[in-house]
Amino acid sequence: MSSDSLDYIAKSIKAIPDYPKPGIMFRDITSLIEDPKAFALVISQWEEHYRNAGITKIVGTEARGFIFGAPLALALGIGFVPVRKPGKLPRQTLAESYELEYGMDTLEIHQDALTSEDKVLLIDDLIATGGTAEATVKLVRRLGATIEDAAFVINLVDLPGEAKLRSLDVNPTHLVAFEGE
Repeated sequence: MSSDSLDYIAKSIKAIPDYPKPGIMFRDITSLIEDPKAFALVISQWEEHYRNAGITKIVGTEARGFIFGAPLALALGIGFVPVRKPGKLPRQTLAESYELEYGMDTLEIHQDALTSEDKVLLIDDLIATGGTAEATVKLVRRLGATIEDAAFVINLVDLPGEAKLRSLDVNPTHLVAFEGE
């Protein structure tokens, strides 16, 4: 993708200081999805990159992973699998807990959503500490599917998320990078 396109994507993301708490610079992707050109650039970049990668399913983590994962799955002609907070999925699920800055959280996936025949791409809006992505990778692998790649719109480079994924033998990619938390 051209640097002009990546610059356009980066400039479409608003920075909100001190949200949700003092000292945090929140990267708001709602401004990106409000801009059809920026949104289309994200999806087309990933479609081009993963078109011939043998991906059979896209897994998106609640909630912003749905926003980017579902249209990419449609563009690639493959299925989309949501990973959600507890109690939101109607069929039998597997759960994986992970650490937050102050406490724990849990994610769930339908037990029948993936098989050993699936090669999965994880999609989310942002990679920071990597806890959500790590839990998602573990869920995918517990179902027997292969996951080697994860794509994010934003990487917060001062946080260890991408390194955490590499330690799990997952190749993370991102479109734009920002410093800070």
